[in-house]
Amino acid sequence: MASDFPLPVFSAQDALVAIMVAASASDEDITNRELISISRMIETLPVFDGFDRDRLATIGQTVFDLYTEEDGLDALFGLVRDSLPKPLLETAYALACDVAAADGHAFQAELRFLQELREEFEIDRLTSAAIERGSAARHRRLPHID
Repeated sequence: MASDFPLPVFSAQDALVAIMVAASASDEDITNRELISISRMIETLPVFDGFDRDRLATIGQTVFDLYTEEDGLDALFGLVRDSLPKPLLETAYALACDVAAADGHAFQAELRFLQELREEFEIDRLTSAAIERGSAARHRRLPHID
């Protein structure tokens, strides 16, 4: 795939942020809860220690630009895969699942994104099911009691 713009070189942290942004944007509706979830993960998770928050705009714009391209998702996955050591592929999937679950439900487009990510990163079904269940449990809300 030839991109209409040069792809940046991502650090591992950039790649993880890009996956979170892509998960949020996959249904074409980036919610406040998703943005808050992304921000909190960047602020609190050890994998983001030392992350330069000034990179957020560049990473986000790269994701949005790639989403406008015919094979942009494939290009994004390639960029991320090239930037992450193998053990962090599961971390990327877990972060994407957390973003998708942040607003209390995952829409069909988000589920398709997660499926493609799982396949692209060759995350086995048992591992992905455990990650997905953990995300759902972390983002579950109390039932409304009348």
